[in-house]
Amino acid sequence: AHLAALVLARGGSKGIPLKNIKLLAGVPLVGWVLRAALDAGVFHSVWVSTDHDEIEKVAKQFGAQVHRRSPEVSQDSSTSLEAIREFLNHHQEVDIVGNIQATSPCLHPSDLIKVADLIQKEGFDSVFSVVRRHQFRWSEVKKGENKMTEPQNLNPAKRYRRQDWPGELYENGSFYFAKRHLIEKGYLQGGKMAYYEMRAEHSVDIDIDIDWPIAEQRVLSFGYFGKEPLKEVKLLVCSIDGCLTNGRIYVTEDQKEMVSYDYRDIVGINLLKKRGIEVRLISERDCSKTLPAMQLECVAEVNATDKLQVLEDWRKYIGLSWKEVAYLGNEESDVECLKKAGMSGVPADACAVAQKAAGYICKSSGGCGAVREFAEHIFLLLEKVSSARKQ
Repeated sequence: AHLAALVLARGGSKGIPLKNIKLLAGVPLVGWVLRAALDAGVFHSVWVSTDHDEIEKVAKQFGAQVHRRSPEVSQDSSTSLEAIREFLNHHQEVDIVGNIQATSPCLHPSDLIKVADLIQKEGFDSVFSVVRRHQFRWSEVKKGENKMTEPQNLNPAKRYRRQDWPGELYENGSFYFAKRHLIEKGYLQGGKMAYYEMRAEHSVDIDIDIDWPIAEQRVLSFGYFGKEPLKEVKLLVCSIDGCLTNGRIYVTEDQKEMVSYDYRDIVGINLLKKRGIEVRLISERDCSKTLPAMQLECVAEVNATDKLQVLEDWRKYIGLSWKEVAYLGNEESDVECLKKAGMSGVPADACAVAQKAAGYICKSSGGCGAVREFAEHIFLLLEKVSSARKQ
């Protein structure tokens, strides 16, 4: 049976404009679930259903196929079921749909693999995600009614301790898997049903977690970052032009070159050094005269015609694996380095091909704090590595 992952990502959003591709911890929101779906390896195809050009572009960058949904199912009043049924009408090869919510960035491939087994091997017609909550419920008393509230799931005279009460299961909206025949009848849940209980820390819903910075912290702590485990970064290589500087070259009347940089980036480099991370610089042009003025005290390679070879030589000389190397670039010449490095980033104004190859897209532009921002990202991921070791 053809099992397809389908992410519904409409362009309209009343709360946050283009929320589905807004950067969350350096990755477009929809990218988190697409990465998990593709790495799960259980789907015959992975799709994004959208009505927006920019969302289509991001979806393809992450390796998904795109279904352009019609205006009829792209309204504020349109339901998920309507969009899924339209998708099935255009893709007769699909037998089972795994509808994954773009707003669940802590989804892991291991969850999707287990759900696929429930559908394909154990014969369930529909499976949906739930999370266990320990919350006491009380009946609602409408304003103006002179009534007492009543307990719904507890005895106030004998309140449970959390450890003595198993809690209750609630839908968390992360995913809904269903076979074609159910969806065509108008159901996402039906037939032989099963729930899949997700870990509470993986149950992050951006529709509920309105505070974006809090959601980012949750993702950095519990999100899925790829098939291979993270390793501690020991070397950052930064492209000078367009990352450390804004890429502009100012020429004086006596033909001397000047560049500008952001002092915050210098602070970021010094903080990395204090944490024991070596920082090296690279440039395609000869900027050897301006580098001393920055007083960075970093090894630098200028006139680099092959950045990847320089990076490879440095990596071998220091004795590091690629997972221990971070790279910050912004141009097409940086793409292979971005792909090889264990941690990669680009400024907000990097070229499209560099953004596609990077694992993190800064909010700041080159020469305007991007290095400092990427340094903070490295520190956060180092905390994640440290936490994983303790566990």
